[in-house]
Amino acid sequence: MLRRTLANVLCLTTLAVTVTGSPAAAAASRPLPTTITLPSGFQPEGIAIGSKPYAYFGSRVDGDIYRVDLRTGAGATFSEGPGTASLGLKIDDGRLFVAGGAGGDARVIDLRTGAVLKSYQLQPTGSNTFINDVIVTGDAAWFTDSRNLVLFKIPFGRHGRLPESAVTVPLTGDIKLETGNNANGISSTPDGRGLIIVQSNTGFLFRVSTSGVTSRIDLGTETVVNGDGLWLRGKDLYVVQNRLNVITKVALDRRATSGTVISRTSDAAFDVPTTIAEYRKRFYLPNARFTTPPTPETTYNAVSVPIP
Repeated sequence: MLRRTLANVLCLTTLAVTVTGSPAAAAASRPLPTTITLPSGFQPEGIAIGSKPYAYFGSRVDGDIYRVDLRTGAGATFSEGPGTASLGLKIDDGRLFVAGGAGGDARVIDLRTGAVLKSYQLQPTGSNTFINDVIVTGDAAWFTDSRNLVLFKIPFGRHGRLPESAVTVPLTGDIKLETGNNANGISSTPDGRGLIIVQSNTGFLFRVSTSGVTSRIDLGTETVVNGDGLWLRGKDLYVVQNRLNVITKVALDRRATSGTVISRTSDAAFDVPTTIAEYRKRFYLPNARFTTPPTPETTYNAVSVPIP
């Protein structure tokens, strides 16, 4: 009896060593690269990361989507662009939602194949428009237009089915159209009942109802000028202030009516980062390098930093 028990113990010990020493476990424990090299001339802006260790980047040049394995830093073109920009990106339910910039469009891409599932012409081609960012909520995808006081909503049908057309939602209330980039980054509110947008040129944050009524979020004397991508983590809103090379952390109340700037974090590796995504308690940011003249040879990368 004792001999059998000892044999069982040895067997279990061997099994434990085998499992913990497996290649998968070893890979999971390795530090991830903190710098990701992107193709020269790519001009990145958007980034999206889902539950798997892959980051997706959009090109301002031609709209290509580039996928990177966060474990190794290796990447390749995942989906060919339409010849116009791919800016804000978000992942939901095996799909990648893409904001189309001056093309005035939005696309939905299948994450398994890279095929375009649906395209939406949100604004007329050639009009004064800039479809800049996107957030996916439980029942819709919402897109900002930095040139116009409007959001675009793609409402989901049963089982997340994509509709044939988008819905235009005019922005009313506190926000006023100004010169330059207006509504840019977009997020949900902590209570999930509304949206948050940042107006880049003024540095104001706004709570937005699903009917489009905006209310300026009270930050006291603080602003987040050059605010670009937003990332909500609990009740903390992280704002990427692109040309200032900082991530600003704002503690919000649950309804996002007021907030307090808690910190501003910079890093020597920042070179005009535009937006933000999270994986394994780290933030990943593409360096858009807006202050560097773009050429086909200009180098680009993305960097990761611990979450402040």
